[in-house]
Amino acid sequence: MRKRAISVTRTIPAPADRIFDLLAHPAGHALIDGSGSVRAARPGGPDRLALGATFGMDMKLGLAYRIENTVVEFDENRLIAWRHFNGHRWRWRLTPVDAGATEVTETFDWSTARIPLLLDLSSFPRRNKAAMEKSLELMAAHFAG
Repeated sequence: MRKRAISVTRTIPAPADRIFDLLAHPAGHALIDGSGSVRAARPGGPDRLALGATFGMDMKLGLAYRIENTVVEFDENRLIAWRHFNGHRWRWRLTPVDAGATEVTETFDWSTARIPLLLDLSSFPRRNKAAMEKSLELMAAHFAG
């Protein structure tokens, strides 16, 4: 069976609750988006995410578009994941290292996609890994400053 998830991990110089707070507020997602595609949270969505919450984002990947997401995993200060229309998930797992640092793992999981073979055949997994590395770099800089 083919592996259908990729992950990137980095230790971030901030406690898990501060990092989770950033991830749980869609308005902050553009600050740490390493792909350069996340523009802003769509109006009308929740200020803070919770399990089952839906939120929209303005995106641009060549052309501008909008995407709706649903939070499908949620454990306060430890885990948050949302899925797109195709069913694939973006997951953030936080593991405290000490009072001032957290190991953050971002995962792109397309095992739950409606048609995972399409993603298998595309360049998205490879490109997403590079973008996730950049996201964690941006996150580290955000909390270091």
